[in-house]
Amino acid sequence: MSLIHPDFDRSLVVREADAEVVGRAPTTIRLLADSSATGGALSTQRVTLTEGTNGANPHHHAHSAELFYVLDGTAQLLSGDDVVTAGRGDLVVVPPNVPHAFAAAPGESADILIVITPGVERFAYFRHLESIAYGRVSPESLLDVQGLYDTYFRQSEAWNAARA
Repeated sequence: MSLIHPDFDRSLVVREADAEVVGRAPTTIRLLADSSATGGALSTQRVTLTEGTNGANPHHHAHSAELFYVLDGTAQLLSGDDVVTAGRGDLVVVPPNVPHAFAAAPGESADILIVITPGVERFAYFRHLESIAYGRVSPESLLDVQGLYDTYFRQSEAWNAARA
């Protein structure tokens, strides 16, 4: 059994008004805590998706598990080959190396708290996604930083069928 020994000694408090916001509707990401702020314990963000919007395409993390807690609305989540519909108050935890993706369910909005543990410095990743959304860099530029952010893109027939 391996244990994570976070290296920080003060509580972290992030006020909603102080959280950096990346993007705008239909996808808004509030950057809450990066790995460096939690001594490596976790990184977390809140993702708000409007009606049926895709959040993340299929990918996996080699070194981290990812937790999805639906704060409001209804989300679709890929976990391995299963597509799960999760509503307010539902929790889905995906282990390392398992392909996963998330989106607002068709015709629904979703507000999701996402936690990655152990933490990975990811705020720059979300800023990179924003640059792609605004056309400042190409989507292919993500391929160059997969290892840096422990985010490796995958294909999923199950996800494609569910989102068709």
